[in-house]
Amino acid sequence: MTTTAITNIASLVTNDPSLGDNSPRGLIPDAAVVIEGDRVVWTGESSKAPATDSAVDASGRAVIPGFVDSHSHLLFAGDRTPEFNARMSGRPYTAGGIRTTVAATRAATDDELSANVVRYLTEALRQGTTTFETKSGYGLTVEDEARALRIAARHTDEVTYLGAHVVSPDYADDPAGYVDLVTGPMLDACAPYARWVDVFCEKGAFDGDQARAILTAGMAKGLHPRVHANQLSYGPGVQLAVELDAASADHCTHLTDADVDALAQGSTVATLLPGAEFSTRADWPDARRILDAGATVALSTDCNPGSSFTSSMPFCIALAVRDMGMTPDEALWSATAGGAAALRRTDIGRIAPGARADLVLLDAPSHVHLAYRPGVPLVQAVWQRGERTL
Repeated sequence: MTTTAITNIASLVTNDPSLGDNSPRGLIPDAAVVIEGDRVVWTGESSKAPATDSAVDASGRAVIPGFVDSHSHLLFAGDRTPEFNARMSGRPYTAGGIRTTVAATRAATDDELSANVVRYLTEALRQGTTTFETKSGYGLTVEDEARALRIAARHTDEVTYLGAHVVSPDYADDPAGYVDLVTGPMLDACAPYARWVDVFCEKGAFDGDQARAILTAGMAKGLHPRVHANQLSYGPGVQLAVELDAASADHCTHLTDADVDALAQGSTVATLLPGAEFSTRADWPDARRILDAGATVALSTDCNPGSSFTSSMPFCIALAVRDMGMTPDEALWSATAGGAAALRRTDIGRIAPGARADLVLLDAPSHVHLAYRPGVPLVQAVWQRGERTL
């Protein structure tokens, strides 16, 4: 395998507290990184970099880990521009809009769905995202959910079964029957393609008892739980996620003190999705409150056609800093190492020997520019698994 050095880095964020300034971000000034194959094999001061087969001069720019987007919904078809336009004109967001996308997704071909995934993955990669999770949830039949996950599995290892997105319109008068489907034949068809099981635990979707049944059925099939929790209102989602040791409780917009304490005392990551609040004009999650309690926080895009149609992690970082009480350092950590924690991964979200070589070169001297210069395309180059892709 050949080796490549990236040298003359103004500031290297490693997310390894044993490196650099010994902070959680492990910042090394005037740094270099050496890649061999798909792994990082060395980090340190640029003047001490070992000889390599090739080199890239960062020319005084910053290097950060590739973003880890641990919550997205890319298996869909159709467009919900009219809904967004109406909402921006005064209509509130509710859980029911998902059904609009269900009809379009069922009507789409496999090739159309796959092309859509590739389109948004390419879009995200240009903005520095090197790892992503994505879900089913817009088919809501055995066949459509299984094909969504089958397509997703061609593009990522982080595939989530979300048959429990909302009650299928086919079961509008029989929600218990739909739960039986989700925990029975649909789960059997979907489990071979998925790593995770998820449920939208919310008014208008699934209550606490239904969510527990769905998650425990998935766990019995070897899937690991994660939960759409406490997005639109206070509810049991966060407590259930912590009780079941879910990898993440996602949204966490409406939290009681008991919810915050549970997150701080457990290993469940609070994944915050500011794109959803931006696109629905909802209250912002209080990231400061969660962080100060000692809980682990991730940031993700929630890219979906209804409530957060963005694939930009830099945009979400800027929102988190401006409107959710996070510092630029915290927001970057949450968009990289935090996302890795929400996927229970240690090989991504950091730049240190042994980690996967997922790196982003910014056209800026510091990662702080991601929040300082919102909306500006700062990603200069991307390495994914050691290969330069941009």
